[in-house]
Parts: sequence; structure tokens; C-alpha cells
Amino acid sequence: MASIKLKNVTKSFNQTTAINNLSLEIKDGEFFCVLGPPGAGKTTLLRLIVGLDTPDNGEIAIGDEVVNDLHPSQRDIAMIFQNLALYPDKSVFDNIAFPLRKLDLREEEINKKVVDVSKQLKIAWLLEKLPSQLSGGERQRVAIGRAIIRQPKAYLMDEPLSNLDALLRLEMRVSLKQLQENLKETFIYVTHDQVEALSMGDRIAVLNEGALQQVGKPEEIYLKPNNIFVGTILGSPPMNFLKCNFTGESNKVIFIHEAFALMSSKKDFINEMKAKMLTGSVILGIRPEDIKIHMEKNSDTVIESKIYVTEPLGNETIVDVKLGKDIIKVIADADFSGQIGQKIWLEISSSNLHLFDEKNHDCIYHITEKGLLQTF
Repeated sequence: MASIKLKNVTKSFNQTTAINNLSLEIKDGEFFCVLGPPGAGKTTLLRLIVGLDTPDNGEIAIGDEVVNDLHPSQRDIAMIFQNLALYPDKSVFDNIAFPLRKLDLREEEINKKVVDVSKQLKIAWLLEKLPSQLSGGERQRVAIGRAIIRQPKAYLMDEPLSNLDALLRLEMRVSLKQLQENLKETFIYVTHDQVEALSMGDRIAVLNEGALQQVGKPEEIYLKPNNIFVGTILGSPPMNFLKCNFTGESNKVIFIHEAFALMSSKKDFINEMKAKMLTGSVILGIRPEDIKIHMEKNSDTVIESKIYVTEPLGNETIVDVKLGKDIIKVIADADFSGQIGQKIWLEISSSNLHLFDEKNHDCIYHITEKGLLQTF
């Protein structure tokens, strides 16, 4: 096992900066997910670690050794690619055994290791078959077997499940997590799928345009995103964002949207908001699950709105709601019966709101205190 550290790493291709001054530490024995959209720099990050690309600036260390000038074959890192890269003319046995044969091990030792790994991955009955005779999930397990058989210092995985169907991805997520816990090895797993990152990672790094946006445990990043981008990429549906005007007085602060207003009279909060609000406006972030729909007005604090469209998903219904000029998403029960154009009232959970700067989109404040902001 080994920790992996990147310090101020930059990598550019022509005029495009793929990795921008990135510093990151991946702990020994950690399942670490790198999440980001296409073009975020995820694959380049893996290629830099494994040695297929060389950084323009910065240092990469595996364990205590800086490996910038070390050939990929000397870094003792296994990489599983999106296309798996199995040898089509070799049997499953020979595909898995290939790394050991490059080490000139005795055939008896190779046989034992291949059988042990194939049993661990539940593919022992496939050893004589060719990759073309396997299902997508079986080929995935063969690629994993080929990677783990030589017991490298770390495993890098570049969107290995993206070509599988939804049910098989679910099965393989569970299998990979169990495998990592059994091996207790360092896994770096790249994905654009937030469900994979949230369900598998001990920690997540969010990348966008080569820049690190946030690193932390899944629940930390979900509950307290650093910026609007992180709030968007984590969550299904993603966080709603509403522009509000900000006014600060001596004894209260008010956030005014076209359809509602929020007020706080808490002194510490007032002082902090006055210090941070420079433009007179703020972006209010609200997750869809933190809004409750009422079919009738049941208090003075609920917000009047209309149903724009409904999206039944079986176990729940996504309700698109028109709030002033904005359209926001709300999660309702599976049996929600509202109709398009129907008037409804929204109850916002005031202890699960996020305030973002309008200009740079960074988070200003995570509201977790009940009653800190009140609707009026």
C-alpha cells in the first residue's frame, strides 16, 4: 500500500490547461473518488500519477518517493481503463496471468495466484473462455483480476463501469467496494457519476476545468458544498439556485426574491452578512428534498407557487415549480397528484439553506441553525 501526494501539479496541452496547480493527498488504503464532468481533467490526473504523462510543474510522490522522473513500469501502479484493454486472443486465465509472466515467476506459482484471484472475483469457472465469450460484467472482473494479481502499491480506475448497463453498474459498485475493503489497498476511482462517488468513496475530490473545487467525505461535500458548481454536481436533482437581493439594517438582514423574502434578526449573522455582502445580491441554494409541498395554505410562512410540470419516477415524483420567473425542482411522494398549472404552497426548510456569492459563486454561509432565517 502507499499514499499518493500531488503538490502544485500543473499539466497543459498546447493552450489548454488540463490540471491547474493541483495539490492533493490520497491516504494509504483509501477508496478515493475523483468526480467531475467530461473535460474536468480526471483522466489526465490518473495519467500523471501512473506516469503516462509528465507534469509541467509540481511534484508527484508515491509513498515517500517523488516519482516525476520515474518510468511507469517502476511506479508499481495498476491502472484499469474504461475500455478494459483485455487481450482478445488470450483466455481469461492468460489475461489475468499476463503481469506475472512478465515477472518470470514459476508456472506453479502463477497457476496458484490466478486461481486464488479468480475465486475471489467469482470468475473461476470462466478461466478457459475468451473475452468475446464474456458479458460486460465478467470482462470487468477479468480486468480487475489482472490488476490485483501482482499486488501493486495502488489501483487507478478510469470510469471502469461507464459502459455497463444500470443494473450491472449497481452490482459492480458493491463488488468493487467489497474488494477494496478486503484488500485494504489504495484505490483511486475516476467517475462523472455522482452516485458512484457518493456510494463508494471514503473521500471525494471534485474537479472542474483542471482545478480542485473541494475534497472531503461524501456527506461533508453534499451538505456543505464550497461553491455553486459542487452544489450542482452532487445531488439528483441538483440544488436549486435563486438570486435574491440583500438588504442589511441595524437589527435585521433580509433576502428578497420575487416570490418570497427571508429575514434574520440574529446579531452575529447580521454582522457576518454585512461584512460579506458587497454586491447587494446573493444566490440562495436550496436542495429539492428541503422543500415541502402543501396543497393548501396552512400558515403565513408558506410560499405560493404553481406546478410547472411533474416527473413521476416510480419511487418519487419530481415536481417542477414556477416560483416567480424561476423554475425549481421539488421532491414529492410517489403518489403526488398535483396537476400542471395548479396552485400550491411551498414550505422551505430554513435550517438547510446555502448562500453563495453572485460574482465568484463561492459559498458565503451554510445555514444549519433552525430559525436563523424566517420566511415572511
